[in-house]
Amino acid sequence: MKYQYKEMPESMSGTYGEFATNFGFDWKEFIMGIPTPMFLVTTYKSNGQPNATMQSWAGFTSANHGGGYYVILCSVNKRGHLYQSLNEKKVAVLNFMSSDLYEACMKTIQNNQFEADEITSSGLTAEKASWVEAPMVAECFMNLECRYLWEKEIVPGDDHVMICLEVVGGHIEKDYMEDMFGDKGVLYNVHYPINPEDVKEKGCDYVAALRKVNQSYEY
Repeated sequence: MKYQYKEMPESMSGTYGEFATNFGFDWKEFIMGIPTPMFLVTTYKSNGQPNATMQSWAGFTSANHGGGYYVILCSVNKRGHLYQSLNEKKVAVLNFMSSDLYEACMKTIQNNQFEADEITSSGLTAEKASWVEAPMVAECFMNLECRYLWEKEIVPGDDHVMICLEVVGGHIEKDYMEDMFGDKGVLYNVHYPINPEDVKEKGCDYVAALRKVNQSYEY
């Protein structure tokens, strides 16, 4: 048996409906719970201080014509430091953290004053990227240096945009190359999973790690 959801269930119309409305998440995102990779985007603000923004809701792809490896940041707030910095500097670094660094990276959400070094004030180490003018986080197991390509509103007039970045190059820890799965690998955001047939009063997001299940095919 499959439940069908086209309109928001009445069971979600209270707290969860208000949460979705206030924070810009569609109710379908809570039910369907599709995980997305989690990373810390770092740039320089116009005052020269490092900016750090936790980011999920992103996808990675290649292009058949012209080559290249690209990331689509699916939801960047036009009022935030990240949007401003990307438009000014046109570069950024994507920093992937293991589970033991998750709490420190999350502290950047609180340490986000314009005057602050958002990396070091969260207990992390900032170092210069190799190919773009942006800081990167030394403790993260993988750092992808990127340049800004384009942006587009998903819906005309929205306060969030999609932004496309091209990956110029990367830094990858040896331990990660040898074991890409588990806590040493990419973390995923599982967004506030809700069963509308059995709604609880409280919920939370989850952080998950990728686990290998089966071999797909050989190249």
